[in-house]
Amino acid sequence: MIGSAARNRSPHEALITALAIGGFFIILGLVIAVTPNITERTNIFWSDITTKTFPSGGSNSIYLPAPAHPGEHITFYTAVMNFLLGVGILQIVILALRLVVKSPIRRIGETVGNLVFWLGAAVIANVFLLTGTLNGWFQFWSALIVLIGVSLIARFLVYLAKRH
Repeated sequence: MIGSAARNRSPHEALITALAIGGFFIILGLVIAVTPNITERTNIFWSDITTKTFPSGGSNSIYLPAPAHPGEHITFYTAVMNFLLGVGILQIVILALRLVVKSPIRRIGETVGNLVFWLGAAVIANVFLLTGTLNGWFQFWSALIVLIGVSLIARFLVYLAKRH
């Protein structure tokens, strides 16, 4: 069973997968290389994480993880946004390659969903995280949850378009 699945896999698909994995690591390396003191800033960010109260309606509150000083991590947030943007651009390249080699519709749908997620996450990080506020922190995470749903819908729409 595994042998037959490997035999039916296109060499183009293997090359696209290799490009996706390699591109991911290249983008990660570039972000690390161009962001000054990124390891130090990452350590400072994680050591600043604490629990903050978030009002959940009425007199109730819930405790969620958040940075104690969100405005002090703008460089870290910028690096995160650059990484998200880089992976989103990589997804555009992967989608173009998948269309050229006529990949299976499930692979194209997966790539479209990934594209929507990564580029959307970059926009959300730019809009909410870079405000440097506690409110922006919580808005980023809630918008990210919504974005996961939007990316799944985008994937479904690709499947639906193929049927018609």
